Amino acid sequence: MPDEPSWDELFTSQPGAGAERPRRVVRDEALVPRQRVAPPTRRQARERAAGARRGRDADRPPRRRRWGWLVALVAAVAVIGVGVAATATLFGGPISAMFAEEEPTDYEGAGEGEVVVTISDGQVGEDVARTLEESGVTRTAEAFYQLLLQRPEVSFQPGSYALRERMSAQAALDALLDPASKVQTRVVIPEGTTLPGVLERLAAVSGATGVDRAQLDAAAADYGSFGLPPEAPSLEGYLFPATYSFDPGLDAHAMLQTLVTEMFTRLDARGVAPEDRHRVLTLAALTQKEGGSSSDFFKVARVWENRLAAGQRLESDATVSYGSGGTTISTTDEERADAGNPYNTYANDGLPVGPISNPGEAAIDATLNPEQGAWRYFVLIDGETGETAFATTYDEHLANVRVWQQWLREHPGFDE
Repeated sequence: MPDEPSWDELFTSQPGAGAERPRRVVRDEALVPRQRVAPPTRRQARERAAGARRGRDADRPPRRRRWGWLVALVAAVAVIGVGVAATATLFGGPISAMFAEEEPTDYEGAGEGEVVVTISDGQVGEDVARTLEESGVTRTAEAFYQLLLQRPEVSFQPGSYALRERMSAQAALDALLDPASKVQTRVVIPEGTTLPGVLERLAAVSGATGVDRAQLDAAAADYGSFGLPPEAPSLEGYLFPATYSFDPGLDAHAMLQTLVTEMFTRLDARGVAPEDRHRVLTLAALTQKEGGSSSDFFKVARVWENRLAAGQRLESDATVSYGSGGTTISTTDEERADAGNPYNTYANDGLPVGPISNPGEAAIDATLNPEQGAWRYFVLIDGETGETAFATTYDEHLANVRVWQQWLREHPGFDE
């Protein structure tokens, strides 16, 4: 139709002057003006969302209830329980110890009972601390050692000490520093003491040395291990009589070796050759037992030399008694006639098989340097003073014997 606009006129981007802008044709209902709507409140939004969910759930088919989660939970709890049990088994002790009350490391007080502790030469504070713990004196070595660290001036003397069990570290230290606590290991061996007597004296200090009689007997029985001459039948005669203080820690053999070594030292100092030791000690022991006063030793030693040189038997009651197990010089006719006794100088020629005592320096010196004289006999004539009469002939000797017999009648019960 001629009055309607063309397509160009409807979509021209540049209308002509005075031309009206064409209007887009729309349907009438689209031209109804919109009303402004207020937004919902928070409560309304929640209610609408809940309603929407209920609507959706109503449209779904019913779900079957699932129990898998519960099974998994039970299994997890079981695994955790097993792990806890294993941990408790493996680490329960250490963990409990971590939280347990710490045990004390020290005792309290002065202790009880008695124990002898030996400190050896060269031991330091740590060694002493261990010794005290091992002996039951202190509860721990640490308690005593820590105390020593605070007392650097402290030093210990080797020896044996009388302490108590269960002492505090301080009490133990005070006791070790107290001279009164030191146990004496001093042993006096008199001249002429026999081997059993020496062993008895050494055993008397076993509380300090820790060496008892049984150990000493066993060591003495092994006399071949002490370096004695091959002809020595025992340790008798080879233990030098003197005063000894034994270092702690020596065993029975070492203690006896100390006495043997001292005897060899004394013989060496006098020029006695090793091959002459046995003869010298055998004669010296005889002089020690028979000689009485040491002032007569040099004459007695000459009597032995004169008799041996003349082929005369020594006829010593002391040797017979020793070989018979006697404890005095007195012998019987039967004992003197027993040639089976290797110590019997009445029935056998020459020297006894070995020494009958442990001689001292005076008897050894007399043996090495006997007084000059022709004496072949001697006899004790006074049991109280020890006076001895010497004779050259047998008749002179018989006269001296009668003097001795008269003295015995005047002193009944006298035991040599």
